[in-house]
Amino acid sequence: MSPTVSRSKPAFRSKPNRPERFAAVTRTLWVLFGAAVLGAILFVLAVSINFLNLFGRMPNLRTLENPKSELASEIYSADGVLMGKYFRENRTPVEYQDLPQHLIDGLLATEDVRFADHSGIDPKGMAAIPYYMVSGRVRRGSSTLTQQVAKLLFRTREDLNDGLLNDVRGLRMLITKTKEWILAVRLERNYTKREILRMYLNTAEFGSNAFGIHTAAKTFFNKKPQQLTLEESALMVGVVNGPSWFNPVRNPERSKRRRDWVLSQMRKYGYIDEPAYAAAVAKPIKLDYKVENQNEGIAPYFRTEVSKMLREWAKETERDLYADGLKIYTTIDSRLQKYAETAVADHMKLQQRWFDAHWKGQQPWRDENGKLIPNFLSTSIKRTERYRSLQARYPDHPDSVKYYLNKKYRMKVFTWQGGEKEVLMSPMDSLAYYKRLLHAGFMAMNPLNGQVRAWVGGINYKYIKYDHVKQGKRQPGSTFKPFVYVAAIDRGYSPCYQRPDIATTFPAVAGRPAYTPKNFEGSFSGRTFTLRQALARSMNSITAWLVKEIGPETIVKYAQRLGITSPIEAVPAVGFGSSDVSIYELAGAYSTFVNKGVWTAPMMVTRIEDKNGNVLREFVPQTKEALNEETAYLMTYMMRGAVEEKGGTSIILRGGFGFQNQIAAKTGTTSNYSDAWFMGMTPDLVCGMWVGGEDRSIHFRTGAYGQGSRLALPIYGVFMKQVYKHNKEIGISTADFPMPSKPLDIEIDCSRYYGGTRDTIPYEQKLNQVDMQDIDDEDI
Repeated sequence: MSPTVSRSKPAFRSKPNRPERFAAVTRTLWVLFGAAVLGAILFVLAVSINFLNLFGRMPNLRTLENPKSELASEIYSADGVLMGKYFRENRTPVEYQDLPQHLIDGLLATEDVRFADHSGIDPKGMAAIPYYMVSGRVRRGSSTLTQQVAKLLFRTREDLNDGLLNDVRGLRMLITKTKEWILAVRLERNYTKREILRMYLNTAEFGSNAFGIHTAAKTFFNKKPQQLTLEESALMVGVVNGPSWFNPVRNPERSKRRRDWVLSQMRKYGYIDEPAYAAAVAKPIKLDYKVENQNEGIAPYFRTEVSKMLREWAKETERDLYADGLKIYTTIDSRLQKYAETAVADHMKLQQRWFDAHWKGQQPWRDENGKLIPNFLSTSIKRTERYRSLQARYPDHPDSVKYYLNKKYRMKVFTWQGGEKEVLMSPMDSLAYYKRLLHAGFMAMNPLNGQVRAWVGGINYKYIKYDHVKQGKRQPGSTFKPFVYVAAIDRGYSPCYQRPDIATTFPAVAGRPAYTPKNFEGSFSGRTFTLRQALARSMNSITAWLVKEIGPETIVKYAQRLGITSPIEAVPAVGFGSSDVSIYELAGAYSTFVNKGVWTAPMMVTRIEDKNGNVLREFVPQTKEALNEETAYLMTYMMRGAVEEKGGTSIILRGGFGFQNQIAAKTGTTSNYSDAWFMGMTPDLVCGMWVGGEDRSIHFRTGAYGQGSRLALPIYGVFMKQVYKHNKEIGISTADFPMPSKPLDIEIDCSRYYGGTRDTIPYEQKLNQVDMQDIDDEDI
């Protein structure tokens, strides 16, 4: 019997039962989850402290407590009217209580419906993102409103991306989102929900250069935020999600669909009911659209000049004029500014029409002899930015430069018919067009405190930026004569001192030919006139005699004492305004006569405040004693003669415009009528104005059109008509010039005295003392 062989079964590893396998997987998942959580915590911590500079900067606690967004600085008139803004981003903050509830509701319904419940991060909203992405219904991102505030305030995607890992593909967005989560949580700890909502609506961009809801409401609807209707608020909420894509001006249909979707969200979450929804979506978009810019607003030339001073101040104080939300309070009176702008526009529109008719069919650029200046335009174009740009682009191809200078383009130009007009012009055509325009400048100031009340620097700021009040300087003509006469009065001459209208010759000196100034009429009458009459009639003969008697150097010193800072040549023609000055300088100098001899620098700003209303700087008038009180009063009396004396150059102010109050005045006209000037003074308002071409060679050909009393004075008359019509509400006086505090040492009643107490010798005796060799038969 064969033995039975016993075979054992092969050994196999025993299989774990199902519970054991599940426990192992669970342990692994927990380990992985724990590692992920720990890794996430460590990652967030590393980002928050910018470990090894791998992730980029994070705002410090001080920055977080005082987040800063760019705010436009606002400039106000003395009577509290907003004149304009200085900005890179046009943003003006608004308080929460000034926000309409339906604007808040629309924002929450659209952007963050659980805003009241989360602490900066919305886990439920984040979890829903994959669903929206898979379903194709991507209506919004995962960012809460608080995260969006963090992104806007701290520019997380621009300024905080300077870490070593920020340029690694795939990591950049993760790092950025992590920073926004961290900042959102910190914002929630430091601010209330209302404050966060206010930050968002004050910071968000709405397109059309509108930042913040205040500017957006004004830009699109010309309203304040609290005035927005339900459908307007929904439109604003829709626009903020894509300022360009949903712009209601460029994309009205798309914008309306977005607005209606916002309204549907408000209905969905119970912020509005069905009837309100139906009524709102049925309404079309109705805009009152106007983008704020520096070309518009009150006194743009003045604002530009003020900005120069403000930039210097900001540089010294480490402020940012265009981002700090400053409040600048100026001396301008918005009503006087309006009257000035209207007076200049009305007068210049008429003068341009006459100028065009005067030169119809001819080119107005002429030399001193009236001959056409050859190559005037081709020479002038070389001073333009367009020419310099083309020259740099085609340095060795003059034909290309010429081609583009003569190539016609669609462009808009300024006209007196409707403001602007679209035309087809080449750069050369445009130059020729603008060279034919007359220009003007006007300034009014209070002589007692130096405050500038009105400033019109030109005929249209949008197209012609050059300022003719302070930037522009031209020969002042006879408006410089008061500096001659004040020197004479200060040296003992009386307003009643008499002098014959005869020629005065300045002999040739150092190569300069002999000079004999002629009167406006070109001849001399030989008649006797008092100094007051001579100034009233603006007689060159008697002024020349005074210059020769006193000396050109003395005239220059008096001009400088009265605030003229431009270089003045001490030449025989100094008394006739041979050196260029500005309206700004002349107005300040003339104010000295009204202000009892105290020169006061023109003052443009009274104070600057920060965005919270704290005063950063207050300005006080800059003054100096320039004349004694009696001399100053005698000068106002002298210049009243232009309005009161027979033959006075400004007599039309009384006869034509009907002004019966005391006005001191002086006209000015330069050679060939290139410049027309007028200066007018009352006890609390000194005004200066100039009219002329951009180039001195462009002007009227006759005094009938081109003299100061004809081309400049009417601006003053039209302006003062409105001033006196509203003088009580503006606070402008119609009183006489006040007498000096002490009695005059001189009699000014010229009917009783020939020369006053300082000069009592009768004219007949004086005439016998005149050197007859200086008088020709023709002069007599």
